[in-house]
Amino acid sequence: MGERLGVVWDERLAEYDFGPGHPLAPVRVQLAMRLAAEFGLFAHHGVQMLGPVEPVDDELILRVHDADYVAAVRLASSDPHFYDAERGLGTTDDPVFPDMHRAACRVSAASLMAAQAVHRGEVDHAVNLAGGLHHAMPGAAEGFCVYNDIAVAIAWLLDQGVERVAYIDVDVHHGDGVQEIFWNDPRVMTISIHEDPRSLFPGIVHPSETGGSASLGTAVNIALPAGTNDQGWLRALHGVVPDLLGAFAPQVIVSQQGVDTHFEDPLAHLLVSIDGQRMAFEALHRWAHRYAGGRWVALGGGGYEWVDVVPRAWTHLIAIAAGQPIAPETAVPDGFHEFVLEALGRQAPGRMTDGRQPWPKPIDQGFDADDPVDAAVLATRTAVFPRWGLTAEPGLWF
Repeated sequence: MGERLGVVWDERLAEYDFGPGHPLAPVRVQLAMRLAAEFGLFAHHGVQMLGPVEPVDDELILRVHDADYVAAVRLASSDPHFYDAERGLGTTDDPVFPDMHRAACRVSAASLMAAQAVHRGEVDHAVNLAGGLHHAMPGAAEGFCVYNDIAVAIAWLLDQGVERVAYIDVDVHHGDGVQEIFWNDPRVMTISIHEDPRSLFPGIVHPSETGGSASLGTAVNIALPAGTNDQGWLRALHGVVPDLLGAFAPQVIVSQQGVDTHFEDPLAHLLVSIDGQRMAFEALHRWAHRYAGGRWVALGGGGYEWVDVVPRAWTHLIAIAAGQPIAPETAVPDGFHEFVLEALGRQAPGRMTDGRQPWPKPIDQGFDADDPVDAAVLATRTAVFPRWGLTAEPGLWF
């Protein structure tokens, strides 16, 4: 099936750069775009390249961020010694760099451009791999994220009259900034599947956190134990998300595809493979068509194994969104091998697979209350499902 896909890119997006040694290096996105190009995905007749990308105006940033915080980011952009712990600026996670405000505004503009293309019907789906900065809070930088490009895009959709946006976050870290910004807005359902924050940044997040008093049931948190593999991760995703999408009936799906769930990622503790991530992207694609009329805005996110993981995973994402899926056993093109060796002195992976074949058993085919993944799924379903008229407990138990 052919798709109309918009891919947002501008080399200047790489200016969002915290400097040498920082995990969120722009080379991650550049390598992913290079691998996708080697596969010829951008030359496909259904794919439009969207750009150039100019920074958004402060007015749009102020839609989701506090004015004093934006003013602080502007000051930090011209002062290499700037430090404001309360606002998260100048910290180890978010060191200041020249023109930081402008660079962060450009990332937000790229995600906004993706949302605009989908909303206006110019494309069915749109991808911005440079986006996905889900930790940025209204008044503070957090977790490598200065401005919340996701929230900027969602807020714009709401301002155009969109009544229901579903946000799905598959990054290993909780999508806390997006949840916080839309905590009291019943028009936005935020769904985050992540490693249990008791063992990972950003800290304690309970399934019982389900939204503000006017929007109970619109914040959904699936916290999985460290060591969760493909089968458990996909089982949890399918055991919560599609039922809620069916009940919420979103008009647009916005998703964050952080790939730091991978077993090689140095900053987390899940054991998901490229194959599991690909299956999750396929599910998001299906759900966009099934529940949102095909309207899907797909953004990047975390992922800190720059060569072996991020390029392959996000190339699969682009290929799926373009309706041109890449068979898992496909060899990585020679041109990418040569580029990586010359640029980084490393060997690229050989194939577009980790050799895994994850086939998780659906929740409704048997549920084990003693299994920690199933227990996490039940906790989320118990907290949220009744608010949507759904049955929390699966029908079958082991």
